[in-house]
Amino acid sequence: MISVLSGGTGTPKLLQGMVKLMNPEDITVIVNTLENDYFSGVYVAPDVDTVLYTLAGIINEDTWYGVKGDSFITHDRLKEIGCPETLRIGDRDRAMKTQKTLLMKEHSLSEAVDIQRKELGIKSPVIPMSNQQSQITITTDQGAMGFHQFLVENQGTPRVLDVSCQKVDPAPGLIESIEDSDMVVIGPSNPITSIGPIISAKRVKKALKKTYVVGVSPIVGDKPVSGPAAKFMQAKGHEVSVRGVASMYHDFMDRIIIDQVDANHQEEIEKLILDVMITETIMTNMEDKINLARCTLGENV
Repeated sequence: MISVLSGGTGTPKLLQGMVKLMNPEDITVIVNTLENDYFSGVYVAPDVDTVLYTLAGIINEDTWYGVKGDSFITHDRLKEIGCPETLRIGDRDRAMKTQKTLLMKEHSLSEAVDIQRKELGIKSPVIPMSNQQSQITITTDQGAMGFHQFLVENQGTPRVLDVSCQKVDPAPGLIESIEDSDMVVIGPSNPITSIGPIISAKRVKKALKKTYVVGVSPIVGDKPVSGPAAKFMQAKGHEVSVRGVASMYHDFMDRIIIDQVDANHQEEIEKLILDVMITETIMTNMEDKINLARCTLGENV
């Protein structure tokens, strides 16, 4: 059994490759919840929903958000009547979010997600990192902002001075999943606002130190594959490079996978993480995803 720590873009792509190589029932996905919030009256869990839609085979791969082929009748009508939404939520996506919102009146987030997982026919357990609402504050040159205010309303353009988030208790089963795993995979998601919050949840880092951990760098060269990771890493004093990623994970990571572009940094990284694997980490098609998954899983497939 393996556990995968996931955000909402890079890691779901890797998951698509993993489920081609392993029994999905043997893969538990632990998902970031830092960006969760209410929008337009519904509870939005962006990374959780992206993982669910990916594993269900219905993700919109053009945006890595929402359902492929979705319509936007409600979203467009809300704009017409003077109620524009911060997020562009599709109709089928909205139905899932509405269901989750209603379920959470009687269930915890993790219970609601498990109900939806089963209804979507997903065999892999999916565990939100916490049932507690976490808060993120992005301090910028234009003032303090929430995640969606920074990324959506301001298009990620303000200069980031600091990023802070509230530590939370892990959801039931999260620690046990890590401790019972033959391997934990830290996917190529944002190390500050996707993976960092999971690792900072109480007792998670201690559990990681007790198992075998493999990570895929989300940084290739001096840039993130996607998203605002560079600004966030710089704000926290980390170099935007595979060296910066290795320095964040070195105290619990056993093997790190880096892109061929960064092969010249291998010796430097080996001073932090002994086992360094070099391969193509950019995933543009299913073959890329399967190849990276095979490199990541190693003897487990």
